Amino acid sequence: MERSRVLLVDAAPGALLGRELERLLGHGLAVTLNLRRVADGAGARADWGGRVDFTDFDPFDEAALLAETVRDGLGHHAVKSRAGVPLRAAFLAGATRPGLAHPLRVIGRAGAGTDHVELAAAARHGVTVTHTPGSNADAVAEFALAQLLALTRGLRSYDEAAHRGEWRAATAPPEELSELTLGIVGPGRIGLALAGRASALGMEVQAFSRRPAVTSAPALASARDLTSASVSAPDLASALASARDLTSASVSAPDLTPAPASAPDLASAPDLAPASTPQPTPTPAPASAPGPAPRPNRSLPDLLATSDVVSLHLPLTPETRGLIGRAELALMRPGAILLNTARGGIVDEQALADALRDPAHPLAAAAADTFEHEHAAFASPLFGLPNALLTPHVAGMTRTAMATAALRCADHIAALLAGRPEGIPVVTA
Repeated sequence: MERSRVLLVDAAPGALLGRELERLLGHGLAVTLNLRRVADGAGARADWGGRVDFTDFDPFDEAALLAETVRDGLGHHAVKSRAGVPLRAAFLAGATRPGLAHPLRVIGRAGAGTDHVELAAAARHGVTVTHTPGSNADAVAEFALAQLLALTRGLRSYDEAAHRGEWRAATAPPEELSELTLGIVGPGRIGLALAGRASALGMEVQAFSRRPAVTSAPALASARDLTSASVSAPDLASALASARDLTSASVSAPDLTPAPASAPDLASAPDLAPASTPQPTPTPAPASAPGPAPRPNRSLPDLLATSDVVSLHLPLTPETRGLIGRAELALMRPGAILLNTARGGIVDEQALADALRDPAHPLAAAAADTFEHEHAAFASPLFGLPNALLTPHVAGMTRTAMATAALRCADHIAALLAGRPEGIPVVTA
């Protein structure tokens, strides 16, 4: 029986590459490895020659991606992506066209977000899209906490001054975390992991959900009464020490229910691989920090107005694109901080940059790990702003998170290609 063909558009980095390849091969799959983003291509060829096929192309070049996917009319049953390579309608049509020996059936994402896939087109062409929700929840939660600490304590400015030989004292003592309220927009796996950590440090935590919980708990309303507020703020140096005279409103709402546990770790399911194939070593899912559930808030405007720090943890969808714009930013508390480890398109970057440039704006600082334009097209109006902490979409890139995502994605792809979709997370338009 011919093996299903899988194209690794961008493989796991470093030593994880070997684990990912062993996992896929252990499921009886035929693997084509793209070497373009592999640090040691020659080493990979030496180690894996004869067991996998090789190619080398820029995955962000749509024409090159399609050409390699369908090369020689063979095609691939599945493609796996890690860095969010765009998979749009033209690619999906070409990868599933009649006449291919192996038309595309599955797209696997080693990560949670799937906004890089044109889901409606995938559905039209019969392509199933799977991902690994929760695989990087702890990693992203830790990173958001690092962003929070770096901005509230002014670490970057102190570091820069010290490297210049300057002994700079604080112009205004900052508040401790236990004096601040954290507002989480999107209390899913990552949001709740952050909530547990923030609560452990003494922060008051509230959360706003745009949709009902997946469990049977009562749904939270998703009212979005957008109004502009005219507020002033002190300069950045003393903004975080300014008096917080906007008290949190008493909210009566059903308790937020933690996101449901992720699908069973397929790495431990013995029936996913051929009987003659040695079973892969199970990969434990990362454990989120326990803690009290955040206080629910029915209204995004109220959460913005009553939080000292707002952290975004939403997928990018047509409904969430531009969710945080000029009107929303104007509602924030004087001296507030915005953290975005979700997706760049959720925030209007130009509006955010304008707010950070305006000393009278209530927003004091922001941290962004995701942007509207990334990778080779990386550009943002936030460039050069001293009160904007920018990082290149690395929040979820810990060793544990990346290993979990890579191996779980391999298991998902194998299960779907084998016609065993039970328990596999699938994303639809």
